[in-house]
Amino acid sequence: MTESELQLYLHEHIPLSMAMQVAVVALHDESVVLKAPLSPNINHRETVFGGSASALAILAAWSLVHIRLVREGIVSRIVIQSNTMRYDAPISGTFSARSQLAAGANWGRFVEMLRRKGRARIEIAAVLDYEGNVAGRFSGEFVALDAFSGRMS
Repeated sequence: MTESELQLYLHEHIPLSMAMQVAVVALHDESVVLKAPLSPNINHRETVFGGSASALAILAAWSLVHIRLVREGIVSRIVIQSNTMRYDAPISGTFSARSQLAAGANWGRFVEMLRRKGRARIEIAAVLDYEGNVAGRFSGEFVALDAFSGRMS
């Protein structure tokens, strides 16, 4: 999957990403970088709305799980189960989110569990960046479900 393929997928399947004008900057096995401009994500203080900042971090984290599963040839549904978001600084322009596996997350065990039980959980982290500075930190737990089971427990 390429940057443009992921961007098209996000815009077609997660309409909020199109409304936010999310662009895929980079795809790597270890990280995904997304960016968004201020104008469609602005709040009453002329900074980025917290929900948009959180949404970009969630999209970057979700995208990392998605592309890694696609590259492994695994068809599944991915949902977010829980998350925390910390806002460290206001954002008043184009901002980005870089996702990566959280410290201690084990991708191999995650894939093994998904194949064996039809569902698995993994923690993903993301950092919001504005003008080269950390503007926020995200941590979320994502659940991959076997495309046929659709159950989450």
